[in-house]
Amino acid sequence: MIEQEVKRWICELCDAAGEKALFAENFINRLEQAPEIYKELLYFAYHQNFLCQYKIQGYSIVDIMVWQMDHFKAQLDRDNYTVKHNQNKMVLTAFDTFLKMEKEPQKYVELLQSETGTDYPGKY
Repeated sequence: MIEQEVKRWICELCDAAGEKALFAENFINRLEQAPEIYKELLYFAYHQNFLCQYKIQGYSIVDIMVWQMDHFKAQLDRDNYTVKHNQNKMVLTAFDTFLKMEKEPQKYVELLQSETGTDYPGKY
């Protein structure tokens, strides 16, 4: 069970990221079903850094953040500068994606391996 203090912090994070209360409620409910991701988020909340202990098919929360940077850069290319100055949105989106990845790992592994701006052996 997520403590009230942490729920408040999550709601504040969601608000700062521009998300509505319904998103925060849904996020908290999904987080309660994912204790390892909750542990990662809790560490971030207290340390403003990533723990990176929990991995899904070899990918950590930082891997998700790096992958999503390409998506944020694409938003900047479209003159959407709100993401440039919203670290909260970036962090929240990464944890939201990590929760989704836990439910559908193969889908996100395929996206991580195909939607990247860098080339690596075996990519194509």
